[in-house]
Amino acid sequence: MSRKKFLAVMLLLTMLVTLAAGCSKSGGNNQVFRYALEAEPATLDPAKSTAIPESLVELQIFEGLTRLDAKDQPAPGVAEKWEVSPDGMKYVFYLRSNAKWSNGDPVTAQDFEFAWKQVLNPEFASENAYMLFPIKNAQAYNQKKLTADQVGVKAVNDHTLEVTLETPTAYFLSLTAFHAFYPVHQKTVTANPDTWATDVKTLIGNGPFKITNWVHSGKIEFAKNDQYWDAAQVKLVKMEWPISDSQTTRLALVENNQADMMVEPPVVEHDRLTQAGLLKISPYLGVYYYVFNTQKAPFDNVQLRKAFALAINREALVKNVIKGGKQPAYAWVAPGLVNPATGKDFREEGGNYVKEDVALAKKLLAEAGYPDGQGLPPVTLLYNTSELHKSIAEAIQEMWKQNLGVSVNLTNQESKVFLESRSQGAFQIARASWVGDYADPMTFMDVFKDPGNDAKYSNPAYNRLVEQAQSTIDQKVRMQAMHDAEKILFDDAVIIPIYYTTQPYIAKPYVKGYFWSVLGLADFKTAFIEK
Repeated sequence: MSRKKFLAVMLLLTMLVTLAAGCSKSGGNNQVFRYALEAEPATLDPAKSTAIPESLVELQIFEGLTRLDAKDQPAPGVAEKWEVSPDGMKYVFYLRSNAKWSNGDPVTAQDFEFAWKQVLNPEFASENAYMLFPIKNAQAYNQKKLTADQVGVKAVNDHTLEVTLETPTAYFLSLTAFHAFYPVHQKTVTANPDTWATDVKTLIGNGPFKITNWVHSGKIEFAKNDQYWDAAQVKLVKMEWPISDSQTTRLALVENNQADMMVEPPVVEHDRLTQAGLLKISPYLGVYYYVFNTQKAPFDNVQLRKAFALAINREALVKNVIKGGKQPAYAWVAPGLVNPATGKDFREEGGNYVKEDVALAKKLLAEAGYPDGQGLPPVTLLYNTSELHKSIAEAIQEMWKQNLGVSVNLTNQESKVFLESRSQGAFQIARASWVGDYADPMTFMDVFKDPGNDAKYSNPAYNRLVEQAQSTIDQKVRMQAMHDAEKILFDDAVIIPIYYTTQPYIAKPYVKGYFWSVLGLADFKTAFIEK
């Protein structure tokens, strides 16, 4: 071999090695991420969607005025900056001149105004409408008392959106990152009102990715959205998301190298996956609890409610039944929310409001008129059909039997029927859970201010404190008001908190750059593959 040919071969080999090394890191064609999605999205219309799998997909293909950062704080999204009036009542958002839809059209302030008013339109009947009620006249329009023109959102020009609030709302910027506040492509939505959000041809978004293929109940495929204003930060070229509602199937996809990530592996597999170093636990802003019907005998008696709440061993439940890195819950607002006035976690700052005390539980049971459970009318615990819900209910049923001497019947219902029963108050004690919609304690506190809350609970003192926290931008005042309101909730023994939710998931070690929000969503905007 001549020296010249030898050098050419060596140069070629060097180039191939270099290319291979580049592909094995975070560049090139290797940037394909596979996520096993846990359910088929019913819709990808941000105004209509309510479930986590839908919100997860929407986060990848849409973007609001703000986008939550890795610490769940609102960062500039479509809006590059904003101004807030001194009284906290008016926001002026300035949209980026280079914000575009995936078809190349500019994202305008009119798109936001159209989208928000559509959510509020009473004829549209969005379940997310209440999220926009901090906006002036939004609730009145939704209740057909005023017109859309009177709602406090106005496109001043293509790149300026003016928003007037009903009262100062300290967490409003966090709300604008929520999916109900996403813009939609007005021309497309108007032309295809019923089908645009389920057909790839009309599913135009403005986020880091775009959907290129959707085999319903089979898979969703994404490509990088080159029209996205921050496309330079998007490293993934493609995403392939197989869909399965089976935990076992999704786990098999990851373990057989057909997917890179999945959530909620089967509880029976947690110990094995932990030992293998595969199980990861992300914070999740939610609480699993039992709720009393406070207006229905015998639990219209606060002493009886307290007795039942004190007779549960949460530590044993989490260790032996629930697992998944869950934390026993002794209050209502979940951990993971920072008090801006102190820099401390709201939950740690507030402490616990309920405990486990069998002796006190028996004393209160007697004071309620049922010593050792004698004379207590039949009691039924209602839950929706699920192996986990059943296991928890059976364990608590046994605790109440051993600790209080009372027999509790268990009844399960299919989810749709169960939700209707709970909403109508057709229960004595029922399973429930709540996951925050935004990163502020108010996402928990206003649940029991709502006149239609499942507990049928109403306390003017509680409502006043929540309203105080809703109507001031003084973080010290509003946080203290919410702490005080939470104490009242437990003085009245409205609920039995059982555990704070977490997000167990499996991820291949080569998936980097993503982050899980405490709201239960993973953001893959800056994710990449590093092999």
